[in-house]
Amino acid sequence: MTEHAGASQKPFLYVVVCAAGIAAGVEELIAAAQERGWEVGVIATPVAMGGFFDVAAVEARTGRVVRSAWRSPADPRPFPAPDAVAVAPATFNTVNKWAAGIGDTLAVGTLCEAAGLGVPIAVLPCVGGALAAHPAYQDSLVRLRGMGVRFGDPYSGEPAPGGDRPAFPWTTALDLLERG
Repeated sequence: MTEHAGASQKPFLYVVVCAAGIAAGVEELIAAAQERGWEVGVIATPVAMGGFFDVAAVEARTGRVVRSAWRSPADPRPFPAPDAVAVAPATFNTVNKWAAGIGDTLAVGTLCEAAGLGVPIAVLPCVGGALAAHPAYQDSLVRLRGMGVRFGDPYSGEPAPGGDRPAFPWTTALDLLERG
């Protein structure tokens, strides 16, 4: 992540997308980031690539391919090094693997490396109540916060009493990064 794939005057934001139903709205985060002066590249978990968001629309908006698999050593780096990372939505699986240092996908490996490099990282968790109560998840949050990772409020995706789901707070990730 230390080499640039081309010079850019704008800061570069990696958006890591995990497999949660709310991921369909990730373009809201990307548009807000671009409005705030970021250039954006998207890295998705392999499962998220299976229809959780509109990959073609995201590629059209960012002008870059959505990445989900490792490149070969001979291939050029498709993104510049990140100035910051937003993980939204962040799932139980990704948070736990990341905290444990299990970089078995490009998305989680990128998070592990970015944390090790001291890149600012904001996370918007999307985890149901039962999984959020799991001791491993709670331990993972403590570990990641101890590494300087910034977290937005938990989002379970559960409907409110009237039946409507609350809006996912996409721009909170940018607010967390700007508070620096």
